[in-house]
Amino acid sequence: MDRLISLEPSNLVAIRIEPGQKCYGELTLRNVMYTMPIAIRMLPVNKGRYTVKPQSGIIVPLGTLTVEIVYHLPPGSLLPDSFPYSDDSFHLHSVVVPGAAIKDSVSSFDVVHNDWFTTKKKQVFIDSGIKIMFVSSPVLVQLVMDGSMERIREVLELSDPTWKLADSPDVEFRCRSDSTPLGAASSCGEELIVELLLAHNASTERCESSRWGPVHLAAAGGHVEVLRLLLLKGANIDSLTNDGNTALHLAVKAGRKDCVRLLLANGSKPVVRNTRNGDTPLHIAARLGDEQTVKLLLQKGAYNDNRNKAGKAAYDVAAEHGHTCLFDALKLGDSLCLAARKGEAGTIQRLIKNGAAINGMDQHGWTALNRAAFKGRTDAVRMLIDKGIDIDSKDEDGYTALHCAVESGHAEGVELLLKKGADVEARTNKGVTALQIADSLQYAGISKILIHGGNGKLGKEIETKAVMMKRRLSKPRALPGSFDRSLPLVVI
Repeated sequence: MDRLISLEPSNLVAIRIEPGQKCYGELTLRNVMYTMPIAIRMLPVNKGRYTVKPQSGIIVPLGTLTVEIVYHLPPGSLLPDSFPYSDDSFHLHSVVVPGAAIKDSVSSFDVVHNDWFTTKKKQVFIDSGIKIMFVSSPVLVQLVMDGSMERIREVLELSDPTWKLADSPDVEFRCRSDSTPLGAASSCGEELIVELLLAHNASTERCESSRWGPVHLAAAGGHVEVLRLLLLKGANIDSLTNDGNTALHLAVKAGRKDCVRLLLANGSKPVVRNTRNGDTPLHIAARLGDEQTVKLLLQKGAYNDNRNKAGKAAYDVAAEHGHTCLFDALKLGDSLCLAARKGEAGTIQRLIKNGAAINGMDQHGWTALNRAAFKGRTDAVRMLIDKGIDIDSKDEDGYTALHCAVESGHAEGVELLLKKGADVEARTNKGVTALQIADSLQYAGISKILIHGGNGKLGKEIETKAVMMKRRLSKPRALPGSFDRSLPLVVI
């Protein structure tokens, strides 16, 4: 920096590289003299690569002049020869011009005579400290691939936040990277870089121009800590790739068991079918003969009778590929449902011990507990609850085991479920409680159990309303719109 001109905000100029668009940055020159105007001239050393506008001008005392530096990206190139820092330099000449005429007391772009900058006439100050930094999504992606943490930080800090470099892929650059900077970092397992990009508000979702999003790349690559960061930042755990796979599909296919566990623990749905074949993650695990993953998926609610577009269940896929070791695991779920329906508590205990998925659901969302409760198999209900089944699990219509027991009129089962902590206030998707079902079916005994067995606020409110209704009505009536008895029950 010389004694006449200061450079703002610094001597480092950020130029955003966008193939096919104008690539430029701006630098503000300030006259530090209180009483004298200053003439300036700024020239690039490589005149074929840069254009400076304006190249010369007069700056009033304490005034400023903004200079635009345009970079000419070579045709066919996506990035400069060197980045993010350029080796190119500029010469900024400045000289005091006491007699210069300035219009309206503002900086002037009037032509400055070249002989003003000859040292024979005046003292000319020359500043060669102006430097260029190239910034863009393609630059960031390449730096991510190189693992250049400090350079990435410098690019992000120098960039205008409105550019959202960490958030948008460059269309022309997609053919090389097919990813945003965050996607590239996720694919490489660069945990610190991912954290840095997320701190700069990089989007965790797949953009339309990319095949996979960050969560897919992290899961397929087995980068469990990166995946954890993305999920903590709110990434959509079941978002789809452009060919319809979730991160769970990809993690299972790649054998990334730690990522599979993390995804399932954070609520990834193991029943989602992919677009191409209609396969669930269970189909993929069965095709690979991965017994450990098959059992894990079943424990987390995968339904072994879900069929793909070819009409095949996971059992069929395993048989087709000769994975006989999976037969027992894939059939245990069916056996558990059958035992629950028949009320065979001993069989239930044995099946669970052998690895049956206690919370496994059928295509309608029914668990073994729903079946046992609907059939009034009290011993089976008690066994399943004692083994840790989710007592308030809901099917696709929002029915819990308590709704099922009430609907089928099994008072003993209702009482057991309440004693074991079933939520008496749980509502179906239509907003119907178990008590409303009992009232609509005129199960007076069950209604009494629900009112006195449920300790929640709702039970007390309904009990009060029931007393008032008895005073007004001579006989009970179904609650309008609360329960549609015409709906078929999903029971096999």
